[in-house]
Amino acid sequence: MNNKLVTAALLAGLSLNAFAEDAAAPKDPLTMSAELGALFKSGDTKSTDVKIGFDANYEKDLWRSAISFDALVSKTEIEDVNGDKNSETTDQKWKIVGQTNYTIDTERSNYVYGNVSYDDNRFGGFESQSSVSAGWGRRWFESKNGTFDADIGPGYKSDVARLEDANGNEYTETQGAFIVQAQALYTRKINEHVEFKQLLVVKHATESGENSNYQAESSLTTKLISTLQLKISFKVDHNTEVAEEKENTNTQTAITLVYSF
Repeated sequence: MNNKLVTAALLAGLSLNAFAEDAAAPKDPLTMSAELGALFKSGDTKSTDVKIGFDANYEKDLWRSAISFDALVSKTEIEDVNGDKNSETTDQKWKIVGQTNYTIDTERSNYVYGNVSYDDNRFGGFESQSSVSAGWGRRWFESKNGTFDADIGPGYKSDVARLEDANGNEYTETQGAFIVQAQALYTRKINEHVEFKQLLVVKHATESGENSNYQAESSLTTKLISTLQLKISFKVDHNTEVAEEKENTNTQTAITLVYSF
């Protein structure tokens, strides 16, 4: 009887120690996710759209860094004058954004940041758009289910615009401008399986007549299993100064699968 009691006590002690070790295990400062979405059309029009993305976040002590990459490629089957059908790329763009924040107060609310971004668009009004900025930000709100961060600072933007001459020949022109960049990010966990995010980015040119860029992205992510989510997103990208034959505003709606690791 005593041996059974001793054995039970040892097992209980080992279980408690294992539980304590799990509870005390430090949170991994690095989190990453990858997403993939595809659309295939057949019939009168055959086309393929593929969207990929990657996000990495690192948070330790007073530092918080994030980098994101996303790309979209569209191919459509087009019939030439001889009746031959060939698959041609009709849309191709990719974007990478990186930002690092350093907390500057004991309440962990105020921070200074540095931000860089590069946007490449093969068929848009701009061949590429890049920017760099630095400034001050603050986590204005934080609770168990949500956060709200906003920052602002000066920066510089370089746009490579696609233009046409009087004969209809296309050429590119690099346009640089000093900007004031402002960003806001709101996240909200609706429940244990669903999360909403709203991102706003303003790159306002300081001089009249120069191109300003405004971006917004709304997304809703639903957890399917512990590491796999379904994401629905809507993006708006607006430029104030574009060529006459180009659109000021472009939108993108996507449904993708996201794998976290």
